[in-house]
Amino acid sequence: MKKYIGTKEIKAKPMTRGAYNAFKGWVMLSNEVAAEERNFVEYPDGYTSWSPKKVFEEAYRECDHMTFGLAIEALKKGKKVARKGWNGKGMYLWLLPEAKIKKEWCRDERLLECFDDKEELLCLGSIRMYTHDSTGREAVLTGWLASQSDMLSEDWYIVE
Repeated sequence: MKKYIGTKEIKAKPMTRGAYNAFKGWVMLSNEVAAEERNFVEYPDGYTSWSPKKVFEEAYRECDHMTFGLAIEALKKGKKVARKGWNGKGMYLWLLPEAKIKKEWCRDERLLECFDDKEELLCLGSIRMYTHDSTGREAVLTGWLASQSDMLSEDWYIVE
């Protein structure tokens, strides 16, 4: 068999077997321990489960303590992300996906040079940052690059 790894955004909270059974409307069986702790998990489609604590902790991380890799995955899923360690207030990143642009829509002289005799041009995706310039004006930075500190930090979070 092939091995797989994945990431997904879920809602979860610690829950005992007794609380889970009550939630589901189930009767406790004589061999069940009401105080057994696991995690109640709710998926975006409404499916719920009760996950063993160790399995859950190995598979998931809170969305306000993400690694850089998980932040990239969140970007790919259309989320905005930021770091708690950034100095500026309100700064965040988002992914501008790749797209084909038409020559007739283009107003950038340097970009127009790339079209040659083509009517469409593929523009690759890029990470953009909402930030502020040196005077405090709101600004968008196209083509944001991560520092080593950004890549090694585990204080990334999803911006709601």
